Amino acid sequence: MLEPTASDRQIVDAVLGGDRDAFRLLVERESAMVIAACRRILGSPTDAQDAAQEAFVRAYQSLATFRGDGPFGAWVRRIAVRIAVARLAVDGGLSLDDDRATISTWSPVDGDPVGRVLDSEEREALAEAIARLPADQRQVVMLRFYGERSVEDIARLTDRPIGTVKSRLSRGIATLREQFGVRSAP
Repeated sequence: MLEPTASDRQIVDAVLGGDRDAFRLLVERESAMVIAACRRILGSPTDAQDAAQEAFVRAYQSLATFRGDGPFGAWVRRIAVRIAVARLAVDGGLSLDDDRATISTWSPVDGDPVGRVLDSEEREALAEAIARLPADQRQVVMLRFYGERSVEDIARLTDRPIGTVKSRLSRGIATLREQFGVRSAP
């Protein structure tokens, strides 16, 4: 039996070694953060719990691919965010309580603490800028860059023509560039 203080790697190794109950330690450690990340995207506590549960199932099924070069919690949150964004696309709209998407939950920056703080502030500013986009632009921007979906996938998921998706994505990116004072290359 593993101690609750065991490292992520120790627990993962135990699960891969056949100790199915060991995975429960990881779920207990990370479930609150995973559910919170999903809720910021989906809005609904019930939908967030469903997405989080699916994320843990997928994490368990693909545990052998966990490299261990970062915390398990960050890995499972990335899985959960992708699931939540995909569900958001399928639902056809955004129902965020806090329209500042979960940009702050994506992978942390390695390096010095000052760099991490600056990166965190930049992500927060970007989250706020994305939250100010019209819902149709916000949806395609989130799906493209945070859901890592192709334009074709977004068109299929949102039941919109590719041209409409491209137009909304282009307008959303242009608005974000304008808000951050970034000019397009000539």
